[in-house]
Amino acid sequence: MVLSKIVNGASLKPRSGAPPRKIVLLLHGFGSSGTDMISLAPQWQDALPDTLFLAPHAPQRCAMMATGYQWWGLSGFAPSALAAGAASAAPAIDAFIDRKLTQYGLTDADLALVGFSQGTMMGLHIGLRRPGTVAAVVGYSGMLTGAAELAHGEMAKPPVLLVHGTADPVVPIAALHMAESELKRLGVDVTTHISYGVAHSVDPVGLRLGRDFVAKAFDRSS
Repeated sequence: MVLSKIVNGASLKPRSGAPPRKIVLLLHGFGSSGTDMISLAPQWQDALPDTLFLAPHAPQRCAMMATGYQWWGLSGFAPSALAAGAASAAPAIDAFIDRKLTQYGLTDADLALVGFSQGTMMGLHIGLRRPGTVAAVVGYSGMLTGAAELAHGEMAKPPVLLVHGTADPVVPIAALHMAESELKRLGVDVTTHISYGVAHSVDPVGLRLGRDFVAKAFDRSS
């Protein structure tokens, strides 16, 4: 198997102008791009002035959306297919993380993973399997994949925040409840927020909660 490599995307340097002391990795959804995800970063910078925001494009072009990218091709929502897809995309993200942490002399404790939709699946997959424990995982409008295999092996247990809209027509709100139940069963400290009337998107309240969750996690890990 040839490992796909993440080589492009968007970024936002620390507002303080100092070298990065923390990294927030923003993982976009299916058919989207790092350019879309980096738009969250300016709204978080005041609370995270020494943080480098990285929003890579997934290595694969999206067959269904010519201008977008995908972490893997969505052939269906069967649990086994989603788990296999996330597992196939994980090595490229792990390699990117390792490269960036080494570049800036940081560790997993200095990293937060923030995902949307398919990016949430990746953030949870990576965050629960890294050899080191990341500071936090924030997942918007996504789901947990591959929970069954986690019960049978070693896993990291970073604090997790899940945010989901009740009117989401793409990933039903039931996915949040299922993920919360599974994560608690696995011993993960999970916080959830339900955005009433919100579709497949992030509302201002969810954005603020994510920012504050990451800022608090970074304070704990410092």
